[in-house]
Amino acid sequence: MPDRIPSAARSGPDPAVILRAENVARRFGGFTAVDVDHLAVRRGEITALIGPNGAGKSTLFNLLTGFDRPDAGRWAFDGHPLAGVPAHKVARMGMVRTFQLTRVLARLTVLENMRIAAPGQLGERLWAAPFSLAWRRGERDNTARARALLSRFLLDGKRDEPAGALSGGQRKLLEMARALMAEPRMVMLDEPMAGVNPALKQSLLGHIVSLRDDGVSVLFVEHDMDMVHEISDHVVVMAQGRVIAEGTAREVTQDERVVSAYLGERFGDDLVETGPTPGGGSGGR
Repeated sequence: MPDRIPSAARSGPDPAVILRAENVARRFGGFTAVDVDHLAVRRGEITALIGPNGAGKSTLFNLLTGFDRPDAGRWAFDGHPLAGVPAHKVARMGMVRTFQLTRVLARLTVLENMRIAAPGQLGERLWAAPFSLAWRRGERDNTARARALLSRFLLDGKRDEPAGALSGGQRKLLEMARALMAEPRMVMLDEPMAGVNPALKQSLLGHIVSLRDDGVSVLFVEHDMDMVHEISDHVVVMAQGRVIAEGTAREVTQDERVVSAYLGERFGDDLVETGPTPGGGSGGR
């Protein structure tokens, strides 16, 4: 079994850490899908979560965001324990996620998809129904913010079209823009580049970096190692449900455990021969 992260890597409460998980386990019958001894995502950084298919990355996402419940463990967002907190309340707390398979409301327009993600809408509350001036003002503000985000993600021209008419790459952009409508402090992206054509891939990369520049913490699952090298500040590697290594992109891709479990010997040799030099810009800002 892969070695666990040394206990020295684990410490007490750290204000620099926005998401912390300890001893989180999820089993399906006799199969252990997740057995994470320790995970810490630092505030204001881009953290990549990598590993082979079946390593437990998406399952861990589901556990941390309230879409599934673990069999054991504890985890906290910004110091607030999340055990038993449902997914919608996790999002309200400021930790928002996207999915590997995009989820849009196909029959609603792109703009309507954006507006429903805005937090604290008075129009959704029965007691506020008679006070139309208050909730209509909020709707106008939400619409203006949605249009600004759609413009930022180059989707403003699609705002009145059904979301189901968007291409796969455009749906990825919509999901990311919609996540920002919730005013998150942390965004979790599950394979944001899956199924995206090269023309949109660079655009998505830029948007992820801009999230960090705006002070939003990012945790993303990805298989594209070029992307991981280009934008990540920190990389966590999973295999067989466990975290087996972490560090900069260059450090983990030279770790023998990572090469053996995920990257393969040829990748490790090529990286040593042709990889970026220290300070050359990979794995950091």
